[in-house]
Amino acid sequence: MRAHCEKEGLKFTPVRQRTLEILLREHRALGAYDLLAQLADEGLGSQPPVAYRALDFLVKTGLAHKIEALNAYIACAHSGTDHSPAFLICRGCKAVAEADTAMTSGRLGDAARAAGFQIEHTVVEARGLCPSCQEPAR
Repeated sequence: MRAHCEKEGLKFTPVRQRTLEILLREHRALGAYDLLAQLADEGLGSQPPVAYRALDFLVKTGLAHKIEALNAYIACAHSGTDHSPAFLICRGCKAVAEADTAMTSGRLGDAARAAGFQIEHTVVEARGLCPSCQEPAR
């Protein structure tokens, strides 16, 4: 990531790097204040702008995504690729899985073409239960 940022002329600061490392380690969506608490514990800042600036950078560079339904963030599972993610959010354990979707195909793509509309960005979030949280079949 550091080499990619340098190539693009972006600063991959210690706070940004640590924020990404935390998101990668957690495997779940984290709120800005959850991240801020961990950053503060490590002496990397205790004011909300510290976390929000790092998260904004990671989202803009495609290294993380904001999960709107949870007002939280996850590391991108497909960073470095152009993709249209869909997020599967477990209402039980709050785990978030990222799936790649192609919005130019399927029903949404068909509807857009029929309306003469060109899709530039989508956010797809689905709530349900992950396999671990589903009740066993009876």
